[in-house]
Amino acid sequence: MAISLIMHKRINTTVAKAKELRTFVEPLLTASKVDIAFAEANAKTDADKEAFKIKRMAAHRLVFAKLAHKEAVKTLFAEVTPKIFDRPGGYTRILKTGFRLGDNAKTCMMELVDFNETYKQGKAAAKPAAKTTRRSRKKKATDAPAAEAAENKAE
Repeated sequence: MAISLIMHKRINTTVAKAKELRTFVEPLLTASKVDIAFAEANAKTDADKEAFKIKRMAAHRLVFAKLAHKEAVKTLFAEVTPKIFDRPGGYTRILKTGFRLGDNAKTCMMELVDFNETYKQGKAAAKPAAKTTRRSRKKKATDAPAAEAAENKAE
């Protein structure tokens, strides 16, 4: 399931499996975030660059030991890690979708947070609604003389 989540960025499963998968996947995603930006920016000598390569290889081996799927590890380090690098945690989201017909199990959709483009657009486009009231609002004192002046000009 972890391989499917990394490869497809979204899977449908039961809530219990998703919660268990979260405890397996999140440490892998954290381990994949080797200090990329820090190491590349501050690697001035060849020794620093070599140390960064060793750290990165160690992270690859750690993740591969858990996943045992070469393509999933490549996808994780090439696509997923650059998107989640700035995020301090909480890389997955569980959206409950209802109940399964056969056994009435709670189902959900589990996804990697930074890969849902429609959710991001909805959050960015959503503006706070203007405050409304059922009561009529009294005109402000500054608005009244302007309204009277407009009426006098019209006459």
